[in-house]
Amino acid sequence: MTLLSVNVNKIAVLRNSRGHGVPDPVIAARAALDAGCHGITVHPRPDQRHVRADDVDRIAAVIGAAEFNLEGNPFAPPRDGYPGFVELVRRARPAQATLVPDGDAQLTSDHGFDPARDSARLAPVVRELKSLGCRVSVFVDAGAVEVGRLAAIGVDRIELYTEPYASAFARGAPEVALEACVRTAAAARDAGLAVNAGHDLDQRNLGLLRQAIPFLAEVSIGHALISEAIFDGLAPTIRNYLAILAD
Repeated sequence: MTLLSVNVNKIAVLRNSRGHGVPDPVIAARAALDAGCHGITVHPRPDQRHVRADDVDRIAAVIGAAEFNLEGNPFAPPRDGYPGFVELVRRARPAQATLVPDGDAQLTSDHGFDPARDSARLAPVVRELKSLGCRVSVFVDAGAVEVGRLAAIGVDRIELYTEPYASAFARGAPEVALEACVRTAAAARDAGLAVNAGHDLDQRNLGLLRQAIPFLAEVSIGHALISEAIFDGLAPTIRNYLAILAD
């Protein structure tokens, strides 16, 4: 079974645009869970452009038995209002910590860690996160094949960066990009890693990806799901995604 984790960052973006407290990402998280999703994802950035550190604490306090997935760059230094990724994990104790190499200059995450280049510097971070009781996932580009290096440092999962696949799907030619996803997913499975996926997945392209990678453990979807929910409602949209993942 592939689990659905709903990313509520876009709710926080809308809230931040007015500088007030609504819409509240905590209420959105509760509504998503009530609609049947399996978990909540947030990606607090040091620039605080969407979900903030206090949102992380508030969601952690109400998420109950559902899975909480906290994404972020473990190498981004603390700053005012942002205590650092590892410290946020220490406070929130999410079920999963997903390591993503994003920076302030990026509008959104646009690449993964390179297992060959980055495993050595990720190793102490992985050890610390594991000591806090987290499952650790690392964001990687589709096509990466040296993911066994991540297993060797204690990583539990990879998350496939799926924007190239989503873009190729929108152009009507997903085959090459999909094959890259499948190749990396297979290498991860062979190394003993579970496989997550996320970024620009939507109701149109998700089914083909899951069909190609039937052992996909979890998808994290925010931008498309929230965009679709504006027109169709949050609960019906989540049910649509769950139906795709159940096929």
